[in-house]
Amino acid sequence: MNIALAFTRFFFFILSIFFMTTYMVTIKDANITANTFIGIGIGVTFGILLILFDVFFKRYNLRSFNIAVVGLFIGYLMGLALDLIFSAFLDISALSIKMPAASIEMIKIGLFLFGAYLGTIMTLRSSDELYISIPFVKFTPMARKKKDLIIDGSSLSDSRIIDLAASGIVDHHLIIPRFIVKDLYAQSESTNTTIQAKAKKSLETLKKLEEITELELRYNDTDFPEIKDQTSKLVRLARLLDANLLTADLSRVEIATVEGIRIINLNTLSNALKPLTQTGEILKIKIQRYGKEPRQGVGYLEDGTMVVVNGGGEFIGENITAHVLSVKHTSSGRMIFCNADEEEQKNYEYFEEEEYEHE
Repeated sequence: MNIALAFTRFFFFILSIFFMTTYMVTIKDANITANTFIGIGIGVTFGILLILFDVFFKRYNLRSFNIAVVGLFIGYLMGLALDLIFSAFLDISALSIKMPAASIEMIKIGLFLFGAYLGTIMTLRSSDELYISIPFVKFTPMARKKKDLIIDGSSLSDSRIIDLAASGIVDHHLIIPRFIVKDLYAQSESTNTTIQAKAKKSLETLKKLEEITELELRYNDTDFPEIKDQTSKLVRLARLLDANLLTADLSRVEIATVEGIRIINLNTLSNALKPLTQTGEILKIKIQRYGKEPRQGVGYLEDGTMVVVNGGGEFIGENITAHVLSVKHTSSGRMIFCNADEEEQKNYEYFEEEEYEHE
């Protein structure tokens, strides 16, 4: 836990005990000893509630908090306006309407709560459309519906991000944390050749991204020295900037989901953009190895999709025609199941018989 956060929680916990105890002791005509213990108990309870409130709202960012505050203010004004309108209506029609004072107060409270609730909810739902307008000047919100994407180290080590950036769909939205770049430079000087090669490849990818002028890649200097784990830093930064996380690491997908951060996985995105293959479609496929089942062959499409061909085991190293039976979606991609073309199987059986008779 952050030391500053722990100190703040402890400070307000002690503060709540102090104020509650002081108030209970100052009550006249009361047992000071009993009130002291009561005050301590109330203070401890209130301090725990404060900490639980903080833990419950830790996933909410500053922008959401500001919108909620604006919503409460607008709701308060709306509730106050309804109360004033109702009071004016009663004053005008005082001679014709006779109601008990308690009923009038209940109606006023109901109208105030209704206005406050409606104003707050409408503000929260329309936060992206919220603007303040004065004569000749209009302040529009800086926030965009399309969130920024924070890139991690695993994304930079995957060259597919260059094609994604060049496509134009992420222009003005890619952010590189400085602590990621520092870590890559440190790894590029590592004695481990594998880590060194991976870091240099990531730095080369970063340079290519910088060369895409339309992309307008941005760097963020925010760092969290008290946090040592890089994934925790990325999640913290994503929450701070109200951004999504772009990654190619499946382990970070799970951690970010637990923390309430939306992640964009490069592998999932790549699989989603692969061309679909329908049942009955004819494929030309090169059989590269044997499958798990007898007479089963395995080949691969250009995008890396595995194709399992029944009856293709006899054609290792050859290009054959296959008919698609079904397509299975897995966590690692798609698998296509096919049957080898009947004509080719007949030709294979014919040549087998010819060779047998010749022997």
